[in-house]
Amino acid sequence: MRIITDTDTAAVATSSVVALGTFDGIHKGHQELLAIVVAMARERNAHATVITFDPHPASVIAPDRAPLDVATLSQRLEWFAALGIDQVRIVHFDARAAAESAVDFTQRVLVDQLHAEVVVTGDDTHFGKDRLGDATFLESYGATTGFSVVRCPSFGDSERFSSSSVRAALNHGDVETAATLLGRPFVLRGDIVHGDHRGRELGYPTANMSLAPRQALPALGIYAGAAFVEGEWRCAAISVGRRPQFYDNGFVLVEVYLPGFSGDLYGLTLDVAFLAHLRPEMTFDGVDGLLVQMAADVETAKEILTTFAPASPFLLR
Repeated sequence: MRIITDTDTAAVATSSVVALGTFDGIHKGHQELLAIVVAMARERNAHATVITFDPHPASVIAPDRAPLDVATLSQRLEWFAALGIDQVRIVHFDARAAAESAVDFTQRVLVDQLHAEVVVTGDDTHFGKDRLGDATFLESYGATTGFSVVRCPSFGDSERFSSSSVRAALNHGDVETAATLLGRPFVLRGDIVHGDHRGRELGYPTANMSLAPRQALPALGIYAGAAFVEGEWRCAAISVGRRPQFYDNGFVLVEVYLPGFSGDLYGLTLDVAFLAHLRPEMTFDGVDGLLVQMAADVETAKEILTTFAPASPFLLR
């Protein structure tokens, strides 16, 4: 898959079928829209193309109201490739990008650079200064410059698939609903860094995850999950919390315990899939009570892992 950035000003060699948006999390609605892009591109011998924005435009336009990110840019790029996208045009969104009109952006990127033949758009597409670019604008502009527009309806069952719905589920610790919306478990990606080795002292050495600054997290609590380590998904017991049993410094930590694993993870980037919420964060009368509960959590996580079948192309690495 070809990656095109703002510094790549040359036009692509052939025409494109294009979708544009942030595509945060690439939930099931995104997947259905992108399947249309790929199918149309194959029919026309064109490039299946995505224009995506990074960071999220709201973090520049209205940072106090900007949503947290369901997925990192690296995850999105991997998932675009898994869905058959041929090329991704990454627009670095900053104050300059926010000031560009919908007309100028469409001409510069869609027409001059990507040779858009078809633009596939959802019902909530907005871009350009003051968010004036939408499906109606694209239809009008395309009629004069040579591309057509395919409007896709909202996708969803009883509820429209959306990144906002995924965030809402995560906020409640409902990783099962998040997985239903995403079409696979919520996967957290982060670098493994040194902590205070409290888990090692207790007999449960944990991998401490350093995350992107605007990463969305499940609600505080203990979760059963799976971590992708050395080419396979392994059982993981995950803590998202402030460790009230010890010293709560106000920071939320994500710590991952891998039963039976003894290798060195420091400096590696780890993917952790959240499969089930086990319990809220708790304070015990003493360390002995905590250890008993931790042992029970690990056993439950092992049982839940037996139901985990990573058949989704998003999880096959």
